[in-house]
Amino acid sequence: MKKKLKLGLFGFGCVGQGLYNVLHKTHGVKAEIRRICVKTKNKTRPIAEIFFTYEKNDILNDPEIDVVVELIDDADVAFEILKAALSNGKAVVTANKKMLAEHLEEIYELQQKYQRPVLYEGAVCGSIPIIRNLEEYYDNDLIQSIEGIFNGSTNYILTEIFEAGKNYEDALFHAQELGFAETDPTLDVKAFDPKYKLVIAIAHTFGLFVKPQEVINIGIDQVSALDLKFARENNYGIKLVARAFKQDNKVYGFVAPQFITNRHPYASVRNEYNAVQVKGAFAEKQIFIGKGAGSYPTGSAVLSDISALTYSYAYEYKKLLQADTITFSNELCAEVFITFNDSISISVSDFKRFDTGYAAKGHHFMRGLVTLDRLKTWSGINGISIILAPDTDLITSEQLFEEQVLSVA
Repeated sequence: MKKKLKLGLFGFGCVGQGLYNVLHKTHGVKAEIRRICVKTKNKTRPIAEIFFTYEKNDILNDPEIDVVVELIDDADVAFEILKAALSNGKAVVTANKKMLAEHLEEIYELQQKYQRPVLYEGAVCGSIPIIRNLEEYYDNDLIQSIEGIFNGSTNYILTEIFEAGKNYEDALFHAQELGFAETDPTLDVKAFDPKYKLVIAIAHTFGLFVKPQEVINIGIDQVSALDLKFARENNYGIKLVARAFKQDNKVYGFVAPQFITNRHPYASVRNEYNAVQVKGAFAEKQIFIGKGAGSYPTGSAVLSDISALTYSYAYEYKKLLQADTITFSNELCAEVFITFNDSISISVSDFKRFDTGYAAKGHHFMRGLVTLDRLKTWSGINGISIILAPDTDLITSEQLFEEQVLSVA
C-alpha cells in the first residue's frame, strides 16, 4: 500500500526546482516537501522563504521526515548527508553520480547495516530508467555489455558542431547558456561525468564495484579541426561513448569519443539526449533513448525514485549476489585515429598494429591498434586527439597474444 512520504530536500538548483515542479504537477505520487536546505542566504527563489533552512540538522534530525533527497553539487558533503540520513533511519534519493561512483561499495554496505534504501535513478542518464531495468528486467539475463551516450552536455555540443557548423568553443558556450553544461565544463568535456555513470552502471550490470580511477576517460576537448574535416569528408559523426563488456571472468570499460557512420543507431541521438544499449544473452540488444540533461528530465527520474519508496522499494543488487569471481581490467587494445602536431612525438612503434598514417602542414594523422594504457597517457597531453574508429576493434591482451602466435606460426 502507498504511504505518504515527507521529504527533506538538500539543494534547490536546476534539478531541485525541476523536482519541486514535477511533484506539484503530478497526482500519482503521495509525497510532500517538508523542508529545503540551501547554502546561500538572501537569494531570490520561486517559492516562499518558510520552506527553506540553512541548517542541515533541521532535516536530518526531524523525526517526521521519511526521505532525504540530496541534490547538491559537492560530492563530499553529499556523502556526509547520505551517511547521516541512513544512520537516522531515513531513506535517501540522490542524483550525485560523482559521490555514488566514489563510494558505491560503502553505500551498499551502509544500506545493509541500517536497512534503509538509497535510490539513484536520476544519477545515470537523466530520464532513462536504466538502473531499475538492470535490477528488475535484466535480473536473470546474462548481460554481455552496456554502452551508449551517457552525457547530454557533450552530445549537445557535438550536435551543434556537426549540424549547426559551429566550432567547439561556440558550441560549448551555447550549451552553457542553456544550462546543459556547467560554467566549469571539465566534468563533461573531459568525460568524467559519463565515467561516473558507467561505474554505477557496472555495479548493476555485472555485480562488480569499480573505483572511478580504474576507468580510463578520454573527452572531446581535444577534438581537432582536422578530425572534423575528416569526419565530414567520410560522412561520419562523433559521439562520446561509454562502454563496458564482460569476457570470461573480466570486465572491461572505458569512455572515449568515436567516429560513427550515419547508419549507426547513435547517429539519430541528438542534442541533450542520451542512449543506453544493453546486450544480453537472452534479450539480445535493446536501446533506451531519453533526455539526459535538464531540470525536468532529471527531476522526473528523482520523482520516480520517491514514488518507488512509497511502495518500500529498494535495490537488491541482484547481479552482485549472482556474480562469479570477476575482476576489472584495462588490458585491452582499441582501434583509434590519432591526430597531433609536430611538437609531439608519436611513432609507429607505439602501436600494437599500425594501419595507416600521413603528415602534412605540421599535422600528423595515424590509425591503428593501441593499448588503453597508452591512450590514457596520450589523453593527458595537450594537443593529442584520440577518436575510436567507426567499427573499432576491441581486443583483449589474451586475444592479441593468440593472434601474434598464430601470425608467427
